[in-house]
Amino acid sequence: MLRYEIMIYWSEEDQAFIAEVPELPGCAADGSTYKEALQNAEVVMQEWIDTAKDLKRSIPEPKLTLNS
Repeated sequence: MLRYEIMIYWSEEDQAFIAEVPELPGCAADGSTYKEALQNAEVVMQEWIDTAKDLKRSIPEPKLTLNS
């Protein structure tokens, strides 16, 4: 299970929801719905990690969130 932060917002320019993964540079996806953007982001995150492994590049650790 991937535990990276995903930021989802509406892009008026693209007329789509954009899902960005700040901890994985360049990792982003879109979708016509919020749910679709999230699902696409999950696929792209795994592809980003698989590609980094294949290229023997470092993979950032997910940020830790502390609950109060």
